[in-house]
Amino acid sequence: MENLALIDSFSEFKDDKLIDRVTLMAILEEVFRSTLKRRFGSDDNFDIIINPDKGDLEIWRNRVVVADGEVEDPNAEISLSAARKIEEDFEVGEDVSEEVKLIDLGRRSILALRQNLISKIHEHDNTNIYKQFKELEGELYTAEVHHIRHRAIILLDDEGNEIILPKDRQIPSDFFRKGENVRGIIESVELKGNKPAIIMSRTAPLFLEKLFESEIPEVFDGLITIKKVVRIPGEKAKVAVDSYDDRIDPVGACVGMKGSRIHGIVRELGNENIDVINYTNNLNLFITRALSPARITSIKIDEEKKTAQVMLKPEEVSKAIGRGGHNIRLAGQLTGYEIDVYREGVEEDVELSEFSDEIEDWIIAEFAKIGLDTARSILEQDVEDLVRRTDLEEETVLDVMRILKAEFEE
Repeated sequence: MENLALIDSFSEFKDDKLIDRVTLMAILEEVFRSTLKRRFGSDDNFDIIINPDKGDLEIWRNRVVVADGEVEDPNAEISLSAARKIEEDFEVGEDVSEEVKLIDLGRRSILALRQNLISKIHEHDNTNIYKQFKELEGELYTAEVHHIRHRAIILLDDEGNEIILPKDRQIPSDFFRKGENVRGIIESVELKGNKPAIIMSRTAPLFLEKLFESEIPEVFDGLITIKKVVRIPGEKAKVAVDSYDDRIDPVGACVGMKGSRIHGIVRELGNENIDVINYTNNLNLFITRALSPARITSIKIDEEKKTAQVMLKPEEVSKAIGRGGHNIRLAGQLTGYEIDVYREGVEEDVELSEFSDEIEDWIIAEFAKIGLDTARSILEQDVEDLVRRTDLEEETVLDVMRILKAEFEE
């Protein structure tokens, strides 16, 4: 009965981890065989009989009877006199099966067996969690804030699974308190050691796409297709949508009356500005739409170089570039084209790169980040605004403007 009592004592793991009894028995056999190998050197000559219905387990050791004094392997062989203590009529060459009681394994072996069982059950549990969340990669998920750390927020779901929301996967304006529910997508699941690391993201473009699926029935039903999503998390996003049903206005359906449908998504993303754009195969038209709210006068496209030269009226340039250069950068990502902006009616302008002998490359790169890559595009800007939008000091901006002005005064 010792074996049965031990199994009953292990049932707490089955109840805690919701492991079915058959699986528990399989883990038990694996653990017992590991213990037998350590205790006897091999488990090849042992039979482990498990009865899942009764929760009982028996261990039988099989040995061959040899003459007294000729035992070479005590684990596989038994002397004739020892065999006849089990049954009086055994003869040399016969097989002897003898039940092994747990008490025969020794107290230390039983303690090690128990620890090994706990480890195997945790491993089984972690494998199941890994498989469960691997299937959820890219899907929306909600969990509760459990612990707030400097580099990540630790979340727990309803089943107590730990999910990590790293700082760089949080929207800059995100601020969560303990006990608050957080929604994101399961971005990745990896096994680190035997423990699954489940990473959530709120900055991935896919998170915005899944929010559209969740909040807009036509997207969920497949009547509206999301062709592409690009984001600067917490700042601005552009979503290209299409519909194969001419009766449906994809942009109108996504935005809703007075923005009613998209309002919840904007709020979820910390008031991220979302432009919803009608997708089209007409590249000129698609780039034009991608640069909204700016109005474009003309476009010159080089499909080989994947560049587009866009002509605008001077008052439209700032709209095309957008605050911090966000609009033109996202338009380029959405269309896959590098977009250069030119002012209509300006006869003479010079690329900023032409001044590389007087202006350092990193300064030119700072202006390019906000969509300013020509001399006049910078000269038309306010100094304070340029200091605010770039990482440049006022003295540096003034020095650049002095160099550029000299070019046109000559």
